[in-house]
Amino acid sequence: QVRLRETGGGFVQAGGSLRLSCEAIGSILAASVMAWYRQAPGQERDLVAKITRGGRTEYADSVKGRFTMSEDTARNSLYLQMNSLKPEDAGLYYCNLQSPAGSMFWGQGTQVTVSS
Repeated sequence: QVRLRETGGGFVQAGGSLRLSCEAIGSILAASVMAWYRQAPGQERDLVAKITRGGRTEYADSVKGRFTMSEDTARNSLYLQMNSLKPEDAGLYYCNLQSPAGSMFWGQGTQVTVSS
């Protein structure tokens, strides 16, 4: 069992930056996939970025070149550095871990608001 807690959301003007953090209670080394998702009001929860245990990092086309996902296994933490933020980046950002058996673990989310 893994519990996740996201922090770092907030209000920022377009063009600004935020760094989201996800602290895991439980080891992230057991995860097969670690990811960040975003959900805007009335929208589906969409994948923003993910890291697989094979070491591959993937990004949604809309954030490539602006967002960077990283992990710190010593701190059982994930991060999402978001630069050049746009109003369409706003939403509730969730940290996600998937186990090799396919179980999904979610945090409670952290809100990102970007003004134009």
